[in-house]
Amino acid sequence: MADAVALDKVELKLGTKEFRFDCRLPAGAVTAVTGPSGSGKSTLLNLVAGFETPDQGRILIAGEDVTEKHPSERPVSLIFQDNNLFAHLDLATNIGLGISPSLKLSGSDRTAISQALERVGLGDFERRMPGTLSGGERQRAAFARALVRRKPVLLMDEPFAALDPGLRLSMANLLADLHRETGNTVLVVTHDPDEVGRLADHAVFIDHGHVLLQAPTEEFLTRRDIPPLAEFLSG
Repeated sequence: MADAVALDKVELKLGTKEFRFDCRLPAGAVTAVTGPSGSGKSTLLNLVAGFETPDQGRILIAGEDVTEKHPSERPVSLIFQDNNLFAHLDLATNIGLGISPSLKLSGSDRTAISQALERVGLGDFERRMPGTLSGGERQRAAFARALVRRKPVLLMDEPFAALDPGLRLSMANLLADLHRETGNTVLVVTHDPDEVGRLADHAVFIDHGHVLLQAPTEEFLTRRDIPPLAEFLSG
């Protein structure tokens, strides 16, 4: 399987923390990025997104060196835990920002927005304001915004952490459905071993700023020879 994302001998120091990432993540797969709190999961995503620049090493996406590229120039979409919706803009406008930050939208763009909202179960919500939505509805809107961007790599930083267990399962199922349709590459940060098994084809375990294991999920969930991973899986 080809690499969608590669961190090639990447080194970064943030304050007193040092990170060294050397890993290759498969194209067209959902990869879970996991490990203890503070281990560097979000830092890895920030490096891929361009919010952090490595002190050494390279970031490659689909074989292209994007190390020096601005986040807006990288072929990625992002979904965060807080979904980043603007409270003063209705849903259609929030999602339109994913297509054009200046909101210069064509008729086909507006159709794409309507179709994306329909696809995530928010078909009649175009004029609703974020403050009137439940947590699950806001997260569905964030999915819709990622859909209209049509980028090959989707980065998700604990997107379901604030949801109750029933909603987490519903959103995980929605992610799986959308991934089957788009075939894009997904990197999702999670603290939950069950979520790794439910969501991911591939998994990366990070501890103290280093990748200790990257493996297909089936193998990942059976490994007990790495003490921090064994503790994570039994927790």
